[in-house]
Amino acid sequence: MSVARTVTTSGPTPPPLPDEVTDLLKRMRLPYLRAAAPEVIATAKAQRWDPAEVLRVLLAEEVRGRDETMRVNRRKQAGLPAGKTFASWREADSSIPAPTQSALATLEWIGRAENLAITGPSGTGKTHFVEAIANAVIDAGMRVSWFTLESLTAAVGRAAADGSISKTIAKITRAELIVVDDIGMLPSGQAAAEAFYRLVDAAYERRSLAITSNIHPAGFDTIMPKTLATAAVDRLLHHAHVITTEGTSLRLSEATTGRGVIPLT
Repeated sequence: MSVARTVTTSGPTPPPLPDEVTDLLKRMRLPYLRAAAPEVIATAKAQRWDPAEVLRVLLAEEVRGRDETMRVNRRKQAGLPAGKTFASWREADSSIPAPTQSALATLEWIGRAENLAITGPSGTGKTHFVEAIANAVIDAGMRVSWFTLESLTAAVGRAAADGSISKTIAKITRAELIVVDDIGMLPSGQAAAEAFYRLVDAAYERRSLAITSNIHPAGFDTIMPKTLATAAVDRLLHHAHVITTEGTSLRLSEATTGRGVIPLT
């Protein structure tokens, strides 16, 4: 069983590593181990650690640093809209049943390549909840691709111009969770319907797709050509958790009660 060690961070500055060791660590691309090594070595000497424990602590620090960098990079690549997490999510204010919230937050459905469709009026927490899930997915070491229907249409349109649609869709579906946010907020045409269908078809039974909309997916044929909408929704809902939010806008409620801004003084 591994024993946790406390690395002393107070006291005199520990001596730097020998230049030869620093150069070797640079060549081996171990930046976090290199940064931690002087402090760890000084603490190990003072506390008489076993050499194997020193190695374990240093390697653990490298892994920790790489994992954190990976999470930061994946958040940038995902294009999440607002940085909303479960830390700012108010479970009691949501019309989504608490057991459903808890079950979705486990992310087990993503491991089964199931989908999530959240529909309801504007301001009822759809995007916040899905973004909180997306951040949890990244924290769990997985990838996220986030789009609005408009940005997805633009991405597929650019790919069509140079004949790389298949490559673009394949890149998007490398992510374990793909989000298309706010479907139905703006008019959709043939290009949007084609882009949405291509994504749903490519992700079907392989990746989890989460969508938010003010329109139930059964009504997507009112904003998209019927044939494409029917085919996309058929695949989307086959393995999907469908949730309808209710109530008035949480944003409007905060605004009318003076909680939307910090009071001026």
